[in-house]
Amino acid sequence: MGIYKRGEVYWYKFMWQGRSVRESTKQGNDKVARQMEAAHRTSLAKGEVGIRDKKTVPTLAEFIEKRFAPWAQSATCPKTWLDYYRPGLRVVGKYKPLASLRLNEITSERASDFAAWRQAQGLQVSSVNSSLQVLRRMLHIAVEWGAIEKAPRIKLLPGERRREHVVGEDEEARYLAAASELLASIATVLADTGMRPDECHRLRWETVTWINGRNGSLLVTHGKTAAARRVLPMTPRVRALLEARWEAAQRPSEGWVWPAQTQNGHVDRSSLKKQHKKAVRLSGVRPFVLYSLRHTFLTRLGASGCDAWTLARIAGHSSVAISARYVHPSEDTVLAAVERLGGHKQIWAQSNKRR
Repeated sequence: MGIYKRGEVYWYKFMWQGRSVRESTKQGNDKVARQMEAAHRTSLAKGEVGIRDKKTVPTLAEFIEKRFAPWAQSATCPKTWLDYYRPGLRVVGKYKPLASLRLNEITSERASDFAAWRQAQGLQVSSVNSSLQVLRRMLHIAVEWGAIEKAPRIKLLPGERRREHVVGEDEEARYLAAASELLASIATVLADTGMRPDECHRLRWETVTWINGRNGSLLVTHGKTAAARRVLPMTPRVRALLEARWEAAQRPSEGWVWPAQTQNGHVDRSSLKKQHKKAVRLSGVRPFVLYSLRHTFLTRLGASGCDAWTLARIAGHSSVAISARYVHPSEDTVLAAVERLGGHKQIWAQSNKRR
């Protein structure tokens, strides 16, 4: 019907989804009345007035089962799904006071209750924080997908133990002497390349090149992030170790470097766990995890004067900010850099004088 005049003011009337909408514009100008009618139609189309039914917000358990879990399994690498997302989702789903809430009902307080429940089970802070990170990731994804408008702030617990132990050279030598041949070989590669343990476990002969650089190189094809794909030069002892293993295996052109009777066909964290504990006990070194050898390598690399950008490329870090933690320029390095800059300015000034 459009607009019509009643007395001195204009009204509008139209049908929306079977309902009659009639409003007074309280305006005596027909152009303004038509603009108000158009604005009302637009607001109805956007669902702002309330006539259109709003979407029902799913519970956390429903969101996990129907949307997030299928996405996480298909969009991430198998290791990330099996070691990170799947365990975290199972834990969150078991806590009914949280899993039964609708996504827009989850608050920071509810997340803190969940963390307290996890701590009451005697778990370490790192384990609790891992499940909190999964919960935080879910809620951010829910915002991206339009399931909720805003995600609550999820705070991680303080006091998490970091794997930042640096293995000393003497400790390394004692550990390698006490380790089995397989474990010693893998530990040597970790200490000389800075690879993540899982990256080393999945090395294949087709990614080993004997002619690149001075001692050959290794191609890392899988990792935590896209930056993990990289080429790493081999040190002399890594070259000697892998070449001897290659010769003993009759020079294969493909296949796992560390084959084992596991589900994946190669060694993994569980297959080396007992060997590592035994080597630590026999060597008498301070207990550490194999990942500490990566941290040890990067710390030594930073101390040698390597800049953060080069270190990030070698480590496969997705951010230079992560690599910057390993780079601590000495006073002499800083002074030398400033002196080089001063020398550059002096040369520039002299060239200008000649002109």
